[in-house]
Amino acid sequence: MALALTAPRQGLRFAGLVLLGSAVLAASAQIAVPFWPVPATMQSLAVLLLGAFGGARFGVASVLLYLAEGAIGLPVFANGAGGIAALAGPTGGYLIGFLPAAWIAGQARGGWLRSGAMLLAAHLALFVPGLLWLASFVGVERALMAGFVLFIPGTVVKTALALAALRAAPAGWRQ
Repeated sequence: MALALTAPRQGLRFAGLVLLGSAVLAASAQIAVPFWPVPATMQSLAVLLLGAFGGARFGVASVLLYLAEGAIGLPVFANGAGGIAALAGPTGGYLIGFLPAAWIAGQARGGWLRSGAMLLAAHLALFVPGLLWLASFVGVERALMAGFVLFIPGTVVKTALALAALRAAPAGWRQ
């Protein structure tokens, strides 16, 4: 009987936390430096933290909800963008790349080295679909420069911040 009563509560709790996760991701999108064609935002840090703290399932669910919110037109993407056109634009591949990034970040368990490696792998994973998609707009060379090389310092800093937060948090904060 107790299991029958707690299962719906757990589902509601998970759904509520996923909604909160998508809101964190939407808020992080609004902290943007207007590079072209891809703005620098705090989204990748948010994705790493969602996966690392909530686990792979939670991180992916939060990203999926965020993408669905944006797809239906809510202004959750960088600079208040929303709609299918935003997903189909130059940043669309990066947005899709948040899915594998959240899943990989959800595997960040163990010591500093393993956690750091998983968070760096997660961060780099979002660049794969991002660069492939961006190259169709601006060409391969320009995509590499404007969509990856310029982001290396930020990637290193945000990955280090995610690792520091993960390591500093009490064990009970991690899924």
